[in-house]
Amino acid sequence: MNVSYRWLSDYIDLSGLSAQDLAEMMTRGGIEIDSVPSRNAGVNGVVVGYVKTREKHPDADKLSVCTIDAGTGEDLQIVCGAANIGADMKVPVALVGAKLPGGLDIKRAKLRGVESQGMICSAKELGINDKLLPKEQQEGILILPPDTEIGRDILDVLALNDSILELDLTPNRSDCLSMLGVAYEVAALTGRPLELPDPGKDLYPTTDRTSDHLSVSISATEQCSLYSARYIKGVKVASAPQWIQNRLIAAGIRPINNVVDITNYVMLEYGQPLHAFDAAKVAGGRIDVRLAKPGEVLVTLDGQERKLEPQMLVIVDADKAIALAGVMGGANSEVTLETTDIILESAKFDGGTVRRTSRQLGLRSEASVRFEKEVDPNRVRAALDRAAGLIARYGNGLVTEGIAEAAVSSPEPVIVELSLDRINGMLGTELSSLEIKTILSRLQFASEVNGDGRWTVTIPSRRPDITRDVDLVEEFARLHGYDEIPTTLIEGPTTAGTLTKPQAIRRELRSILTGAGLHEAICYSVTSVQRTALFKELSGGSNAISLAMPMSEERSVLRTTLLPSLLEAAAYNLTRKNNDLALFEIGNVYHTDEVALSRLPQEKPRAALLLSGNRRSASWNRSAEPVDFYDAKGALEKVFERLGLAGRIAFVAAQPEGFHPGRTAAIAIHTEHGTETVGYVGQLHPELQRDFDLPDTYVAEIELALIYEYSDSHIEYRALPRYPSMERDIAVVVDRGVAGGALTEAIVASAGELLESVKVFDVYTGDRIGSDKKSVALALVYRHGERTLTDEEVTETHARVLAQLEQSFGAELRK
Repeated sequence: MNVSYRWLSDYIDLSGLSAQDLAEMMTRGGIEIDSVPSRNAGVNGVVVGYVKTREKHPDADKLSVCTIDAGTGEDLQIVCGAANIGADMKVPVALVGAKLPGGLDIKRAKLRGVESQGMICSAKELGINDKLLPKEQQEGILILPPDTEIGRDILDVLALNDSILELDLTPNRSDCLSMLGVAYEVAALTGRPLELPDPGKDLYPTTDRTSDHLSVSISATEQCSLYSARYIKGVKVASAPQWIQNRLIAAGIRPINNVVDITNYVMLEYGQPLHAFDAAKVAGGRIDVRLAKPGEVLVTLDGQERKLEPQMLVIVDADKAIALAGVMGGANSEVTLETTDIILESAKFDGGTVRRTSRQLGLRSEASVRFEKEVDPNRVRAALDRAAGLIARYGNGLVTEGIAEAAVSSPEPVIVELSLDRINGMLGTELSSLEIKTILSRLQFASEVNGDGRWTVTIPSRRPDITRDVDLVEEFARLHGYDEIPTTLIEGPTTAGTLTKPQAIRRELRSILTGAGLHEAICYSVTSVQRTALFKELSGGSNAISLAMPMSEERSVLRTTLLPSLLEAAAYNLTRKNNDLALFEIGNVYHTDEVALSRLPQEKPRAALLLSGNRRSASWNRSAEPVDFYDAKGALEKVFERLGLAGRIAFVAAQPEGFHPGRTAAIAIHTEHGTETVGYVGQLHPELQRDFDLPDTYVAEIELALIYEYSDSHIEYRALPRYPSMERDIAVVVDRGVAGGALTEAIVASAGELLESVKVFDVYTGDRIGSDKKSVALALVYRHGERTLTDEEVTETHARVLAQLEQSFGAELRK
């Protein structure tokens, strides 16, 4: 909202307060002022001049030699290049010695041999945004109204000696979307009295009645609570007075004609949008407010054809729609230069309805902005009378007697009760009853004190942001002064904020995976039906959950797994030559066993990762190293180790759908109730890789619910070993189907406390040991924490290990 300092001074005495001082006061009071630019961009020495004669330059086809009366006592000769200059015009004239924006100094000059004693100015040369001028004034020199006083300073004529307060309003302060609302705010901050306009002073008695020309009704009673209209006859549509144009331009609105300009002026003044219809174009003299019909079409004032939806509110006459309620009028009822009779509308439309219409059509206007935030219902008639009176004065119209009106409901006043203890308790102040009464008086809120010392305050409808006692307490804080509120210690019990266990685990997951070189991806939670059919084991047989209003076929259902989204992200990156990919995502999937939902689906937290390309690129001294299964498995092992789950997790060979049948493992977690599969890790199936145009790609996805439950971040510290270890390597021949993990588990179980670690360091297959056999080499480390081991102890334990392997797996020592 742009507020003119000069205009604001019409309602409240601002003497002793500069625009900058006022901006500081308002900002400290809670209404932030972004900036206070001056309308004068550097103009000095420019006055109103009268073009007495205009003749063609003797040596230039496009120049004119003008004789100007600038009120200096003698005529000036000025050479002008504008095509629209002519005799008997009033124009801005920069005298010799004048200064213009951009550091331009006006001096005597000769143009093609003819002396020029000044300069006739355009709007742009005066620093005015010519896009805010009427269309006929956007080219050439600026032409002033014929009644403009000769010699008058152009700063006064165009109100350029003004400053603009640019308000950065929060959504709750819709009251300050009007000059009167800002005036009330300034009056409350300064304690100075208000002088409000009399909306009916220009309404003259007449015997012609509105009811003889117009009737109104409301069919959409939930979307419109009040609709008022006046009928004005004999209007002469022309330019608005200069002072109205000046104020509209200062607010950023382009003047059009006196009728439209006055409706915009009153909208800015009262915060109540208005609209004028050409009465001759309103069929039957009847107006109704209803919802649009399916397939109904309206061409709006901007010339665009709008296809209306049944939830949109429209103004209609006996035959057709003539306006989008609260958004924009229709071209079929537009006020033009030929208009003589007008119907002036003022109404209270539902803000939510206007907002949805504006958003759906991509059509946002000054009117819709105000209706969206709900207008003051008690200003509907006042704004209508104010605009009608101004049109009567400046458009020579005759306002008929009475208002055509339809009302559904009247607003109930908001009553707030609170006590002095409540106010001081919340603010930490010691305000007295007299100070509270003074602040309420400055706010112009009616109040009374009950017998129990509680205040009963009636909130005026212009302040819809105040509905509870805490809202009123904030008003006391603002007007008492935030700087005056003392600093006090917090009293009462306090609770330290902390993360929940799932939040902490998700944060740790991100830390681990990003530390391992992966990048987090944030993908859509919606996908296509075809994508939900992938990875059936991960989706758990869930049905696809369709959206009511999908963006597209590719985004029509909720995802049941994370991996398809990561595959899409990988394909997108590869087409842009990002070939080495390491991505992960932490998010929810959505499962249900219902075809038609009757209850909310399950939201299951998951984590997924994807690796493709090289773990290390080629260099002059080494070849590129592509990622493999063990990179993905290693990243997960790092996660499980940091979360204290290493002893509970097992990787078991598996062949789930969508994964490579020979390079995939199920991830199992051991719980008190048995072993449960929480996810899979492995290479993407070759067919799926071709579908997504991917090279060898390794993926994993895990369910996080059991990870949340069994993770243990407790860290146990141990002293560094004081005694030496003893190492033994063995190579055993076993069936090819025996997993290395099963061998290590058996060794750990049989070796007892002397075994410090065991790991597989080699696997060999070949004809030398049989086509159905493999050789597994393992490194065992033995150590005792409190003494040095003897050869006999290690030999005995090692023999027990070999016996266990032979008994459990038929293992033989490789010779």
